[in-house]
Amino acid sequence: MGDLLINLLASVIAGSAVWLAQFAVRRRRLDRERAFFGLTAASTCLLVTSRHFASPSAESVHRRDVAALVELTTLARECGARADLIGGADLRHELGRMTEFCVGGPTANPRTAVHLRTALPGVDYAGLSFTAGGTQYENTEKHRYAVLARFRPPSGGRPVFLLGGLSSDGNLAAARHLANQHRDLQRTYGDEQPFCLVLRVREPEAYGTDFTEVAADVSDVAFTAPAAGED
Repeated sequence: MGDLLINLLASVIAGSAVWLAQFAVRRRRLDRERAFFGLTAASTCLLVTSRHFASPSAESVHRRDVAALVELTTLARECGARADLIGGADLRHELGRMTEFCVGGPTANPRTAVHLRTALPGVDYAGLSFTAGGTQYENTEKHRYAVLARFRPPSGGRPVFLLGGLSSDGNLAAARHLANQHRDLQRTYGDEQPFCLVLRVREPEAYGTDFTEVAADVSDVAFTAPAAGED
């Protein structure tokens, strides 16, 4: 009987130790995720969505942009935060007060256009293409492109994540890349360093956004205006 009690007690202690270790791992992972996104428990983040390019309604959102917003909302909820959704035309929101996820290119999302002018002058959108670091990236039948960037306002505060696809599938690819790769991004850039990546979606008609890769890291040129005479 004594041996049985000792064995039961040892099992309880071992099980508790395993549970505590797993809890500590989950807690550290959650703390790192919150630090990367600038979120805290019960905080609020801002989701800024783009208008459906083919719809006459200013309130219409493309279904793939809705899917991108779901990905971002899920990220926020994992961090214990809530997400407020606004349209890109609703420009009057201060930077740094809350984490912001801005979805869509400058044609469909006016707030993206403002972010590009003020924070990412080294990235130049023109129709279905953009230029960064002297290289032009253009949507084709086989490839779609998007910018995924993080920056903070000059005064500090919460970060802005810009997901600027040349099309709605580019927006969705950027959201899924951020959701799936944020731990790798954190290892590379930490919690404070700004970054700007060009994402390429290969064979979108066949694979959707499943074959998304980093085409270029343009962090060194995206946040400064090109010198006079440069493209």
